[in-house]
Amino acid sequence: MGTVRDLFIFLSLYVLLLMDASTAQMPGFLSVDCGGNDNFTDDLGLTWSADNHMFSGETTNISVANETRTQYKTLRYFPADNNKYCYTLNVVSRTRYLLRVSFLYGDFDNNNVYPKFDVSFGPTHWATIVISDANTIEIEELIFLATDPTISVCLSNATTGQPFISTLELRQFNGSIYFNQFENQFFLSVSARINFGAESDAPVRYPDDPFDRMWQSDLVKKANYLVDVAPGTERISTKMPIDVSTDERPPQKVMQTAVVGRNGSLTYRMNLDGFPANGWAFTYFAEIEDLGPSDTRKFRLVLPGAPDLSKAIVNIQENAQGKYRLYEPGYYNISLPFVLNFRFGKTSDSTMGPLLNAMEINKYLKKSDGSADGPVLAAVTTAYSSADWAQEGGDPCLPAPWSWVQCSSDPQPRITSIKLSGKNLSGPIPLEFTRLSGLAELWLDNNSLSGSIPDFSGCPNLRKIHLEDNHFTGELPSSLAGLNNLRELYIQNNMLSGNLPSGLLNKDLVLNYTGNTNLHRGGSGGNRKKIIIGSSVGAAVLLIATIIACILLPKGKKNILKQGKFQHDYSAKKLASSLDTATEAAHYFTLSEIEDATKNFERKIGSGGFGVVYYGRLKDGKEIAVKILTNDSFQGKREFSNEVSLLSRIHHRNLVQFLGYCQENDKSILVYEFMHNGTLKEHLYGPRGRGVNWIKRLEIAEDAAKGIEYLHTGCVPMIIHRDLKTSNILLDKNMRAKVSDFGLSKLAVDGASHVSSIVRGTVGYLDPEYYISQQLTDKSDVYSFGVILLELISGQEAISNENFGLNCRNIVQWAKMHIESGDIQGIIDPALHEYDIQSMWKIAEKALMCVQAHGSMRPSISEVIKEIQDALAIEKGAETIREGSSDEISRHSVHSSLNMGSLDLGASEHYVSIDDSLARPAPR
Repeated sequence: MGTVRDLFIFLSLYVLLLMDASTAQMPGFLSVDCGGNDNFTDDLGLTWSADNHMFSGETTNISVANETRTQYKTLRYFPADNNKYCYTLNVVSRTRYLLRVSFLYGDFDNNNVYPKFDVSFGPTHWATIVISDANTIEIEELIFLATDPTISVCLSNATTGQPFISTLELRQFNGSIYFNQFENQFFLSVSARINFGAESDAPVRYPDDPFDRMWQSDLVKKANYLVDVAPGTERISTKMPIDVSTDERPPQKVMQTAVVGRNGSLTYRMNLDGFPANGWAFTYFAEIEDLGPSDTRKFRLVLPGAPDLSKAIVNIQENAQGKYRLYEPGYYNISLPFVLNFRFGKTSDSTMGPLLNAMEINKYLKKSDGSADGPVLAAVTTAYSSADWAQEGGDPCLPAPWSWVQCSSDPQPRITSIKLSGKNLSGPIPLEFTRLSGLAELWLDNNSLSGSIPDFSGCPNLRKIHLEDNHFTGELPSSLAGLNNLRELYIQNNMLSGNLPSGLLNKDLVLNYTGNTNLHRGGSGGNRKKIIIGSSVGAAVLLIATIIACILLPKGKKNILKQGKFQHDYSAKKLASSLDTATEAAHYFTLSEIEDATKNFERKIGSGGFGVVYYGRLKDGKEIAVKILTNDSFQGKREFSNEVSLLSRIHHRNLVQFLGYCQENDKSILVYEFMHNGTLKEHLYGPRGRGVNWIKRLEIAEDAAKGIEYLHTGCVPMIIHRDLKTSNILLDKNMRAKVSDFGLSKLAVDGASHVSSIVRGTVGYLDPEYYISQQLTDKSDVYSFGVILLELISGQEAISNENFGLNCRNIVQWAKMHIESGDIQGIIDPALHEYDIQSMWKIAEKALMCVQAHGSMRPSISEVIKEIQDALAIEKGAETIREGSSDEISRHSVHSSLNMGSLDLGASEHYVSIDDSLARPAPR
């Protein structure tokens, strides 16, 4: 027990920052320079506070080119473990706030391993921070209604690198700004806040915006963000004051600029992080042009696939009741896609094109209820507010438990274990502990607790109670005998008195009550199953038992080691045997059978570094493909054995079916089902031509990805293909895809995150991280599949000296250059004639994620499948529209998944109905 106590004494795993927003320079403003040592005022007039009194985490300085702001010269980082690290801030209850966190990596750890971790708002998962550039600031914003006097912002769950934070900002709103009827159940996660017609790249914020919202300039073009700008789009501005006295109060500086569609249209496309989802979306209009007496400006919003939302007509001067006044129409609840295409088009009776000043889109983020026992433990931590263990912040269980508690895995978890050994607790046991119905273990030993032991009948699941080495007095409560699950009760070295309750003597438990001079056993109850340690004799018996166990233990170890040695030798022999005979499970074909089926290898249907493939037909009429390995070296035989042993035990409809093998006359032969339509490579840029449309390419991608997913998740241990490419994806008579060629595949070692191996694979598809480190992971396959996705989009080969320009030889560099500049049309295969641009964007961006330089930044193949399926759903919806409609929406902007509906984002008890009035644009 001493070792356990020492461990808990020295645990100090979490952080707390308790600040009052009212002490900041602006009322309700708080700006924390994470990792900073001094307070300062920045160029905007905002006061920044250092967090140098933090008791956990480490601070460091960073230097990033072109970043001179003081708050981005430092950061605070935390260990990459299973714990959470929280900042706790004071707020005013029933008040709305904007919360902003930012992250500038700056390669602070000198590892150049881009961090990925989670940020939570209390128990609610807020966002996953994915760093993809050491010199780019990542920002997340949340709008919330405070319901408690404090809030917590927590970092946790680092999958790569270490969690870190650069700044933490809190901005108080007033009045009804951002009021919505869902705010008691949902937060608003900011996705876009755009200043159209901006005069510079810089965002508009404080002091121009008194609430310090950041209105991003529409001149800043990120990948697929504010692209597809309509011809005739013009930027205008005015110096005249704008009346912005509506609920959201966008700043005058934002409303003094706009874009107008001189040709009658304004069109844009942008990514919405976190979508598809339900959101809050509003536009901001103010007439800032001088219109002639006969001029009119009337236009409507066109959302492809949502005709019901495109009926309302905007007449700014009429709706705003005057010039230079704000009109703010929008939707409190609207379902939006990840890639949003929108258009403002003038009506037939309008003389002027549409005008747009600003736009704001927020995603509804469902609140987590947190731990069921959170309020109970809050009272305990308040009573011990000066202790480190009571200052960890956030919810006791979510997103990660406090260091001294364990929780159940229920959606609303309960406390199952409390371990406060040696924490200098004094006074009586907190009565809150007796109200934890899920509690199974309570460790309060080695403290200075006093008074009587309370009634724990409110904790029916208690199995272990450790109260030893304290100052408890009085008698043991008889209610302890009513705890049916109790198996350990340690109460030694206290000042207890009286007799042990008779009910305890009849229980099956370990009971230690030594060191309580006035506590006696009494009665004659008991049975042979329990161990009662109540005297020096009992202690001596326990000591003897321990010594006997220690004497016997080495013999057990020898037996275990001997058994392990035998198993190792047996496995080695079995492995050597399998190298020669491949496997017992696979069907064995004789050479004569193979020769008959192939008519003495008459028809060659393929070839490669492995050898030649021939067409054959068995006596039962089944068509087969016969692969003859040309490499008769030890390595070649090992690859042959590897493929036979793998294929004989895996079966999936998206893997080419393995039928058997033959080893005869120095020939190593593999027999597969025949795939009538050859390889994907042939259909993309081979002799079969480019007759595969976009929907079929997506279906092929889905089929192939499902085959890979089976290898990664359906096989134990995992199988890593290691040579994915378009020539290894075969198509059957129905053009369904199957993955082939397992000669280079590797079995992942159980429990290992990678496999050390000599680098094998094909240039153009080879994971660069694997090439450098020789550490093979499932993410190496994901990289190769990302290349295949780019080939499906472009119809270009992975490597080309002619097609990618002077600066690029491979498809990854070439595609990345186009996609990140928003020019997806520059890589789309000219042979593709009908497609939905949104589905194309989804696949292009997922492909770029797959070919990230670091494997930890890549998605799993299961995530890729979901994206392909989403793209297919979009494409099939668009196909229906193309076949059944001839409206003005072009094939490049069709979107069928946009819809209105009730905000049902979770369990039925959180259902929020939306009435008809909210399904229409709502002027504010």
